[in-house]
Formats: sequence, structure tokens, C-alpha cells
Amino acid sequence: MAKKSAAGKTTAEKASKKAADAATGAAEAAEQTGVHTVVAKKSAARTRTAGRSAAPVPPARAAATAPGELAVRPGEDPWTPEEVSAARTELTGEITRLRNELEASGLALAGLMRDSGDGAGDDEADTGTKNITREHEMSLAANAQEMLEQTERALARLDAGTYGLCEICGNPIGKARMQAFPRATLCVEDKQKQERRG
Repeated sequence: MAKKSAAGKTTAEKASKKAADAATGAAEAAEQTGVHTVVAKKSAARTRTAGRSAAPVPPARAAATAPGELAVRPGEDPWTPEEVSAARTELTGEITRLRNELEASGLALAGLMRDSGDGAGDDEADTGTKNITREHEMSLAANAQEMLEQTERALARLDAGTYGLCEICGNPIGKARMQAFPRATLCVEDKQKQERRG
């Protein structure tokens, strides 16, 4: 049973390390090729191909060459150093919070897995309740992992100077949207298209 608790904890740690390694690998590939866009990919296969192929960079992405020169929509005030610092602080704090949440969730899951074997004398309702609780905790852990990956990716984009640019069309997402939802990677138009598709 101790193996189960260790496995639950190491799975979360491995996924977090995998996301960090992907971001680092993308940053190194970008530095070697001179590309200014650094985006960590979710799958290892896509990360490996990102370093090898030189996909065309949308014009708006090429314009953002330094983290202090983040893109904004027409009519918006440019990002101030204080706003960039606030965004970085918020993202860093969110990463810390999510890592702590994942660790706590891993421990809770380990306990649930350990206790699920002690079902002697339980009726069907007790067993069902344990299963629902375990699946709910697993769902929360998966959601926290997804948010952690998105937040780490946003921080990497902030460091690369591509924060606030749509990953599909390359146009500015909008400063107000980025301040309201710092992990945004799509402009409103592309996000709506994505949601309509599925």
C-alpha cells in the first residue's frame, strides 16, 4: 500500500517536471534558432518537433522582441513595467499555489487509495461513496495540473516577450483580457471559434 501512495505523489511530480522540461527545451531551441516565440507544448512529440521545424512566425509575434514591449490592442495603453511585474508576480504566486495544491491532492489520493482496500463490512453505498470521493479528488488533481501547465506556459511567454499574443492568429489578445485572465493564449475571436467547434 505504501507503493500506491508513492506512485500517486510521483505522478504529479513527474507531470510538473515534464511541463517544466518542455518549457526549458523550447526556450533552448528558440535561443539556438533565434526565434522569439517560446511556447511549451503539452505533448512530448510536439515539443520535439517544435525545436526542429522552423514554422513561420506571425508578423505580430516578430514585433515583440523584449518582455518590456508586450503587444496591446489598438487604443490600449502600453504595458508599464509595474503591470508586467504584477503579472509576473501573480503568475509566480499561482504556480506556487498550484504546486502546493497538487502535493496536497496527491497525499489525499494516496490516503483514499490506501483506504479503498479496507472495504470489509461496507455496503454498496459506502463503496460507491468512496469511489465518488476518489474520482472527485482525481478530477481536482487533473484540473490543477492543467492550470499549472497553463500558468507555467504563460510565465514562459512573458519571459519571451510573446505574452498577450494569440497563439493562432498572432494578433494581440488585449491587455484588459490578459489582466483579467493571465493564462489566456487566444484572442476573443479565436476562443469563440474554438468553443463553437467543440
